[in-house]
Amino acid sequence: MTQHWVDLRSDTVTRPTPAMRRAMAEAEVGDDVYGEDPTVNRLQEKAAALMGKEAALFVPSGSMGNQVAVKVHTQPGEEVICEASCHIYNIETGTMAAFSGVLPRPVEGRHGVLDPARAEAAIRPGAYYLPKTTLLCAENTHNLAGGTVMPVEAGKALGEMARKNGLASHLDGARVFNAATALGVEAKALAEPFDSVMFCISKGLCAPVGSLLCGTRAFVEKARKVRKMMGGGMRQAGILAAAGLVAFEEVLPTLPEDHRRAKLLGDHLSRIPGFDVDLDSLQTNIVMLGLAPPLDGQKIGEVLKARGVLCHVISPRQIRFVTHHDLDDEAMSRALEALKAPF
Repeated sequence: MTQHWVDLRSDTVTRPTPAMRRAMAEAEVGDDVYGEDPTVNRLQEKAAALMGKEAALFVPSGSMGNQVAVKVHTQPGEEVICEASCHIYNIETGTMAAFSGVLPRPVEGRHGVLDPARAEAAIRPGAYYLPKTTLLCAENTHNLAGGTVMPVEAGKALGEMARKNGLASHLDGARVFNAATALGVEAKALAEPFDSVMFCISKGLCAPVGSLLCGTRAFVEKARKVRKMMGGGMRQAGILAAAGLVAFEEVLPTLPEDHRRAKLLGDHLSRIPGFDVDLDSLQTNIVMLGLAPPLDGQKIGEVLKARGVLCHVISPRQIRFVTHHDLDDEAMSRALEALKAPF
């Protein structure tokens, strides 16, 4: 993408930092399918420690990490309770059905957060002719709800409800470090209630590729086999893992700046006639913009592109903006200037 764009489509558009590129070039490597890549092993150990879990597995993408977890936790014909607008259900190409043979049981949440009582009410009775409910999936931060955060106590309540009812639990924590930053807690406090957790190093943390799936050692050993089934076994993957190790030290501490810039953008957008931003739910680095008729998302996206700003048009009535490490205050000033002119 041409360098002059202010790219607010996603926090996945970042480029590796110079320190990451150096670490990648110099990374000690081995064959990770044999478990012999020392840099991957260090990344997995660090990830497990950050999440408070026994072990971790490096996977190419967050979607793969989530779907590996679903496969490990379930059997074909079973049912998975998830929030109705969650990523696992809506934006992972139906893989839980296609690959694991399980059904989603969507439950409406509030700002993307499941209510334990409503989730519990969705558990199927034990009749032989009904699918068996075996897994609960949650998301923190919640993408389609606008980067909203599930507080520590809400996660604990969901985890306790799942355990009480004999369900496994998985956290899609693609942006869990953004949630932890917003709440002022360690990420492990958000991961602790769940049997497994996935987080991305290529969303928000600026690494070029990869996610980590964390859980017990037994879970991760099963996950390793499923990763292979999905074609996710990589060889000298330490070249990629090295960037993740740098990300924890270099980029993770800068997440508050992403949040600050998102709030600045959201406040600006909320003052424009016909634009609607729920400032109460603007908690991290995602700004969801609602549009009143006759404004049209596609047309506004084209206008902004002509002015040097890229955004993600979700629908005719909704646009998403995401702040990230590659955007400084000068870039944000350019974006705000582009958003001043009439549409």
